[in-house]
Amino acid sequence: MTTHMGQMAKTEPESATQPNEQRAAGGDPELISGGHLVAKALKAEGVDVIFTLCGGHIIDIYDGCVDEGIDVIDVRHEQVAAHAADGYARITGKPGCAVVTAGPGTTDAVTGVANALRAESPMLLIGGQGALSQHKMGSLQDLPHVDMMTPITKFAATVPATERAADLVSMAFRECYHGAPGPSFLEIPRDVLDAKVPLERARIPRPGGYRASTRSAGDPDAIEQLADLITHSEKPCVLLGSQVWTCRATDSAIDFVRTLNVPAFMNGSGRGTLPPKDPHHLQLARRYAFSNADLIIIVGTPFDFRMGYGKRLSSEATVVQIDLDYRTVGKNRDIDLGIVGDAGLVLSAVTQAASGRVDSGAANRKAWLEELRAVETQSYEKRLPRQLSEASPIDPYRLVHEINEFLTPNSIYIGDGGDIVTFSGQVVQPKSPGNWMDPGPLGTLGVGVPFVLAAKYARPDAEVVALFGDGAFSLTGWDFETLVRFNLPFIGIVGNNSSMNQIRYGQIQKYGEGRGRVGNTLGDVRYGEFARMLGGYGEEVTEPSQIRPALERARESGKPSLINVWVDPEVYAPGTMNQTMYK
Repeated sequence: MTTHMGQMAKTEPESATQPNEQRAAGGDPELISGGHLVAKALKAEGVDVIFTLCGGHIIDIYDGCVDEGIDVIDVRHEQVAAHAADGYARITGKPGCAVVTAGPGTTDAVTGVANALRAESPMLLIGGQGALSQHKMGSLQDLPHVDMMTPITKFAATVPATERAADLVSMAFRECYHGAPGPSFLEIPRDVLDAKVPLERARIPRPGGYRASTRSAGDPDAIEQLADLITHSEKPCVLLGSQVWTCRATDSAIDFVRTLNVPAFMNGSGRGTLPPKDPHHLQLARRYAFSNADLIIIVGTPFDFRMGYGKRLSSEATVVQIDLDYRTVGKNRDIDLGIVGDAGLVLSAVTQAASGRVDSGAANRKAWLEELRAVETQSYEKRLPRQLSEASPIDPYRLVHEINEFLTPNSIYIGDGGDIVTFSGQVVQPKSPGNWMDPGPLGTLGVGVPFVLAAKYARPDAEVVALFGDGAFSLTGWDFETLVRFNLPFIGIVGNNSSMNQIRYGQIQKYGEGRGRVGNTLGDVRYGEFARMLGGYGEEVTEPSQIRPALERARESGKPSLINVWVDPEVYAPGTMNQTMYK
């Protein structure tokens, strides 16, 4: 039976009462279970939904969530639950929460937690565990979860006693925000979770009373140094990374680039900070800018593989890095100035310091902006014939062009795939901040459906548009049914080449055409029919002229949808062809 989120039954939440304030009739202490303590702690953190797959070890948490008015979204695979918690954190700015059972339930969620770690996404995974009374006896689904989770979380622990359940939940959330955000893990033994203790013995953290602000404006001397560098720079540029969105620093970033006349590039969740037509918004001239700028400011993104480990930045340029995490600053590449702090506070402070000078140098950068704009225009015009191609099979550039034209300022765009999403990274531009979602630097395939689930739940009034590779969709695609079940409509597009094409290209380059189809070729699946089978809307598209009308019909259907677009399997994205791992 399909249930609309707005129709889910809720009861009024109980207050997080402190010890000694509640006693049952007759003067006996009021008892509370571990699962209900967990739910109270989740409520205190502002969690309004958990993503879960049921198991006997964890059902008392569900019972507590009902009492606290927390929605329970049940999925078909624990990886989906973890990815959804990650996606929810990105969309809302609040921590996400997934709850899974012990053993295989927890191991199934490992990929989602690891993805959140590399993406700096604050979420809590709660896993079940066998009873403490059966410790080391071989109980059902018993595994050393904490040992497994420690390397991929900021905090991992066992809840040792029922009265500590809420306290440790709050501790786990606190650790999510130490430095750059990330995931935490708690396992709760079954007898600890199910037992009841006097409420007066349990510490239930008060909302807003157990976490300090982590926002730092950086070293004041470093702020003045950066303001001085900008003032004297003729060819600066700034890269606005994911932490610009994590810190909700959009307004500060916009004020920075416009006031000081600095050209801006964006990556990760930072995409959409500036609207596509903004004169300071650039995308295709990034390599040229990094090679010719005299000052390069990197905000909230590491010198990882996406940045060529810092080697793509001119050795002649002055390089400044701003990040939430001290460990990231100067990693893999020397810098001239590093600032640890919140992107919004730092950029605001620098803007104020530089604009207060007699001459901020902003007017002197007009020629540099015009130079970059000319490079941008040339690159766009060179690629435009591909974006308008009438070729059949469909050129992937034409598909992502149609998607870009289809997006509105209210559209959240999600990319889940290899080669097809690499195409989209060049063309698709979200129209508003916070409207771009991709896996992040772990490169995890299968995040698409869980991210759709989280985004549409968190922002029901927004339109969600997701592009999948056919290989990526098949990893978590059965939870399309979850979207149907909870009536969460979205517009899905599968760029179908019946291949894992990013890997296929590398194999051809390394081993030759004769071995280019080993272990990377998929069946010709009609995903439009798959969508209809599960109660959604679906179409098959084989010609370029059919793409936009099919997208419009999906939008009008009001259902979860999949438009299966058959793209040319012999065409590869430039980013795929430039992968260094194959050279």
